[in-house]
Amino acid sequence: MNILILSGSPRKGGNTDQLVEAFAKGASPKHHVEVVSVHNAKVSPCMGCNACFKSKESVCVQKDDMALVYEKMADADMLVIASPVYFYGLSAQLKAVIDRFHNPIRDTFHVKKMALLLVGAATLPELFDSILAQYRLCLNFFKLEDAGHVLVRGAKDKGDVCNTDALDEAFRLGQEV
Repeated sequence: MNILILSGSPRKGGNTDQLVEAFAKGASPKHHVEVVSVHNAKVSPCMGCNACFKSKESVCVQKDDMALVYEKMADADMLVIASPVYFYGLSAQLKAVIDRFHNPIRDTFHVKKMALLLVGAATLPELFDSILAQYRLCLNFFKLEDAGHVLVRGAKDKGDVCNTDALDEAFRLGQEV
């Protein structure tokens, strides 16, 4: 299986990156895993112009790195969304990429499974509720199998994720897919 991980962390080597690495290490013996750090990509937010719906090739009028993400998605069998949670939502960088899936090209993708890796500094029980609601809506809309998730609370500083069971959980999730 081709697994594409879209990592939304702008903090290199931070908690999200460590979760992604653990998941990839678990999955890579049986699958091809590719990580795209969307922080390094120049992706503008969707303008809602719907020009892509009028284009025969579903081409977006914006000329940026989203074309590369579309190429990677075309080869993916599974998508993993990984993000820090700064204010009860996905990182802005990752949100821009996800919003650009408002493009009919998404109907050509053959992704069948999706997983979620989230890290937040707060310890509130409802910290991830809004993201989980969006995640379930995407699963339902695209008829995707939920491959699981790892949700980490209380991880503010780099390396805090190492003081939890989350890296082991992410590794096991990678092994199980």
